Parts: sequence; structure tokens; C-alpha cells
Amino acid sequence: MTAANAEVAPDELKDLRVEIDQLDTEIIRLWQRRAEVSKRVGQIRMANGGTRLVLDRERAILEKYRQALGDDGIQIAMLVLRAGRGPL
Repeated sequence: MTAANAEVAPDELKDLRVEIDQLDTEIIRLWQRRAEVSKRVGQIRMANGGTRLVLDRERAILEKYRQALGDDGIQIAMLVLRAGRGPL
């Protein structure tokens, strides 16, 4: 029997779904907080004469996500970056 078709007790399935819901809530909270922090960084940078974007910083973030999550990480990082700075 493979993991894909292994039988799971109904209570375990319920517990796993509860955990997923909790994780989703935490991911959303972190996503929103990261966007707030990123927007504030941009405001401070621009108020001090800097540019709206720092491409080296964005490239480093993209690479961090790619290394941790593979090719899908790049797509996730793009969404995370956009949430904090808005569309280009």
C-alpha cells in the first residue's frame, strides 16, 4: 500500500484538516504583516531619496524562495513581493 492510498482514520483526517486551517490562518496573518512591513520600508526608503524598488534585494528574495521551494518558489516570491510593493 502506498502513502497515496493508505487508509486514514476519520479522527486523524479531521485533526489534519483542523491543522491545515490553523496553518492557513497563520500564513494569511504573516502575509499581511509582511506586506505592511514591506510598504513601510518603501515609504522610508523613498522619503530618504531612495528608489521605490531595490532590484538586488528583490533578486535575493526570489533566490531564497527558489532555493527553499524550487521553481514554484519564484512564483510565490513574486506574489509576496507584489503584495508589499504593488504591481510594477
